[in-house]
Amino acid sequence: MLDLTKKPYNLTSEQIQQLQDKVQAMSLEEKIGQLFFVIGQDEDQVDIKKFIETYRPGGMMYRPAPAEKIKRELAAAQEASDIPLFFSANLESGGNGIISEGTWFGMPLQIAATDDPTHAYELGNVAGEEAAQVGCNMSFSPIVDIDKNFRNPITNTRTFGSDQERVIQMAEAQIKGLQENQILPVIKHFPGDGVDERDQHLLSSVNSLSAEDWMASYGIIYQTFIEQGIASIMIGHIFQPAWERKLMPEIADAELKPASASKLLIDGLLRETLGFNGLTITDATPMLGYNAIMPREKLLPATINAGVDMILFNKNIDEDYAFIKQAVADGTLQMERIEEAVLRILGTKMAHGLFDLKELSAPLELNLAEHAEKAAAAAKKSVTLVKDRDQLLPLTVERYPRIRMVVLGDSDDGGFKEGGKVTEHFQAQLESLGFEVTLYDRSRLDFHEIFEEGVAEMEEKFDLALYIANIETASNQTTTRLDWIHLMAADAPWFMKSIPTVFISTANPYHLFDVPAVSTYINTYTGNKESIAAVIRKMTGAEAFEGINPVDPFCGDFATKL
Repeated sequence: MLDLTKKPYNLTSEQIQQLQDKVQAMSLEEKIGQLFFVIGQDEDQVDIKKFIETYRPGGMMYRPAPAEKIKRELAAAQEASDIPLFFSANLESGGNGIISEGTWFGMPLQIAATDDPTHAYELGNVAGEEAAQVGCNMSFSPIVDIDKNFRNPITNTRTFGSDQERVIQMAEAQIKGLQENQILPVIKHFPGDGVDERDQHLLSSVNSLSAEDWMASYGIIYQTFIEQGIASIMIGHIFQPAWERKLMPEIADAELKPASASKLLIDGLLRETLGFNGLTITDATPMLGYNAIMPREKLLPATINAGVDMILFNKNIDEDYAFIKQAVADGTLQMERIEEAVLRILGTKMAHGLFDLKELSAPLELNLAEHAEKAAAAAKKSVTLVKDRDQLLPLTVERYPRIRMVVLGDSDDGGFKEGGKVTEHFQAQLESLGFEVTLYDRSRLDFHEIFEEGVAEMEEKFDLALYIANIETASNQTTTRLDWIHLMAADAPWFMKSIPTVFISTANPYHLFDVPAVSTYINTYTGNKESIAAVIRKMTGAEAFEGINPVDPFCGDFATKL
């Protein structure tokens, strides 16, 4: 039962009456519009004013674009809307989640590797300061998932690791940094990703923990933030069968649903058991993990009936609005439920001060140099030496004058890419230190080298092999594993027992699973410039390694520790 006098709203009776009067005065179309959190519109393709006047959405989520353009687009949309809009972005790893020139501060797993919440606070603070200047008022972060399964291709570096206490500690600090910049945090992805090894962008994934184990892990995390007054939670397309069965023992397997359509998991577990009184928003509904549940015309009303307040993104926006309107007309969706959702939406906006928004007239002052220094401080403390079995470090020009550099990944393919190409940065910095660096060219394979070359010939060409894997976590893919050239694994380090070989991962921390025999392995977690500079300083002996392992980089496998 919605109570706007309690947290996370804490509204007065006068404010509540004002909202109730507003809801009663709204048309059905206006109420339906508030239920939708649409994709941010591009001024070069759409008349933003006309779009807002037509659809009257409750919120918009923007992907990165130049700051001046984003600021202009958000201002145009806000000005055209009778009710203030939520403007959100994925501020998971910095202000680059909303503006293209923004600071890529560091992936959450990198921040966890510092073991210092100060850096998590600065992650939120830097991202929040940059986002607020362009009119963003909400962040789809922190991620409070637990990285329990090293095979999961989507959680990985986007999480604060596998220790739930560290997840809580880091997320608390990130939230503080966001809130100090008037950015409303949305924690995600309830009921918790990271158990399964699949991606909810491609299917409804499964949190397979028992009800007791869930409550002792993910449950503690959500309970903590609910008690602290978190205003909004994002709902994933993720099953939690044990809790649905606990709440309805007679439920058949065919009746189990992912949280984004499950009344048992939203009204039952999240609201009644955990006591969450705030705003719920689905994860993106174009995902296969959502659309595979049931026909979309039935699914959208079922989502609202389940206790979810806002639907993120559309397929066909006119069709989606029509599905909700038809559900009202045929009685599938009661007006009482719609108005409850709208009250939560408006209550959150009022509690967050959106009804008192002022026009952003000040020029942008993004403080990018200062923010880069803060990112560098986090990088310095986070880069982690996982193993150096044969004591190959430090790398010096005297020991290893000729380096063969093999870069894996470094691709723009896939969603959630942070934009970090690393090849040129590594090569330039190593060469500036006096190393002779030869880059392995995957596009021009040498037949003799692949099929006939031996160790002695290799030793004549280079003194050390440096492998750099920049295989970023990305949506709509099934793995972040190493993918060697399919012809004879031509770029794999078959010679690593004879020629010194160092492996650096600038993203996925679990690559030892695929190269367990490598002598020296380093995790940087993020492929930004600050992390590249830090790892080069550390592996050349200019400064010590300080990072801790926020996950098990050995993947529970004895061979990776040898």
